[in-house]
Formats: sequence, structure tokens, C-alpha cells
Amino acid sequence: VQLQAFGGGLVQAGGSLRLSCAASGRTFSTYIMGWFRQAPGKERDFVAAVYWSGGFTYYADSVKGRFTISRDNAKNAAYLQMNSLKSEDTAVYYCAAHQRRSGSTLRTTTYDYWGQGTQVTVSS
Repeated sequence: VQLQAFGGGLVQAGGSLRLSCAASGRTFSTYIMGWFRQAPGKERDFVAAVYWSGGFTYYADSVKGRFTISRDNAKNAAYLQMNSLKSEDTAVYYCAAHQRRSGSTLRTTTYDYWGQGTQVTVSS
């Protein structure tokens, strides 16, 4: 599967952005989709993940209550709605996918496919 993330931009603290991840292929519903982010000089960190039908979701503690991950299997797309943005949310955001039945969905090494990243900058 090929992934393309978009929707980043510059937003003031307290504002909102919606990231989208478009996927190619006909088996999108078989992939677990995740969002990660990487700030300058830091490791790539888990943000959120959504399982096949969208019924199960996981979030990093830092974004719980502010971010919402979702997916639309009919459109081969995943989304990350980000509200109440903070300056510390500034990073390049990546969408990723995997089909594994083992391994932690929170780890970058579990994911086999990655989008190119989209920059999110939150000004304070």
C-alpha cells in the first residue's frame, strides 16, 4: 500500500487541523493505520492508531482528549482531527500502516508502510 499524508499547516495555539492519509490499493480495511510525529532532533513518536473497522483506537497520553483518529474504508483514507493544539504538537506528522497480528501498534518498527509526512506548526 502507498500512503500520502496531507493537511498540515501553520495554526495558532488552541486551533485545529485535520490531517488526512490517502492510501492506494484494494485491501485498505485489512491494515491498522497509525499516526506518528517527529519534532526536530527527536525520535518519531506514536500519536494514535485505528484498527480495521475503526472500532478500536489508541492514543498517546499527550493527545488524549484533543486528537481523534478515524478512518473511512470506502474512501481508503484515515484522518487525524487535532483540536486544542499546543506549541509542543509542532512536528512532522506521518501516517503509517501494517497488517501484522503481533507486535506493538505503538512502535514504529511494527509498521511496514509510511507516508511522506506533513508539517504541523503551532504558534504560541
